[in-house]
Amino acid sequence: VIDPPDGRIPPLIPSAARRRAARVAYREAHPADSWEDIPLQERCITYGVPRLGAGYNSYYQIFQNAEHVVFFMEMNHDARVIPLDGRPPLDSKVRQWHGDSRGWWEENTLVFETTNYSSKSDFRGASEHLRVVERLTRVGADTLNYEVTVRDPTTWTQPWTVMIPLMRSDDAIYEYACHEG
Repeated sequence: VIDPPDGRIPPLIPSAARRRAARVAYREAHPADSWEDIPLQERCITYGVPRLGAGYNSYYQIFQNAEHVVFFMEMNHDARVIPLDGRPPLDSKVRQWHGDSRGWWEENTLVFETTNYSSKSDFRGASEHLRVVERLTRVGADTLNYEVTVRDPTTWTQPWTVMIPLMRSDDAIYEYACHEG
């Protein structure tokens, strides 16, 4: 976390803390009453975006042409196709697991903003009001700085930003083997 300067994710607002506590209590009481009680990751649907954790299957592959960029994540083989052509965002009633992203260039930085997350998405307890701005900047021959700014005034007391250096690799991206049940 590079912002706030103390390196910590800001605290939850009181209603978000209650929301999180209720979700934890529900999951403890109903670990698998139905398929809807099982987390999205375990059901092989998505790990969500932005994915800030590292570990196994943590590679990204980035493809680009003049009109789109594809941000492909090895984990759960999530692929985000992000328009760069200035088209308007989707209607706010259209909600998706990974939200609705739109991208543009600011000098040598590729920026994309994502809104319209589904209320069923689960990024660190954020609500459907989540707004994420991601920035990819080449800082060396083999390094991209990946900055992610998270805003959700119905969840955190202030926006926060994390930066992860992405190192180039010639390693293969493998199929993410996953199955439900």
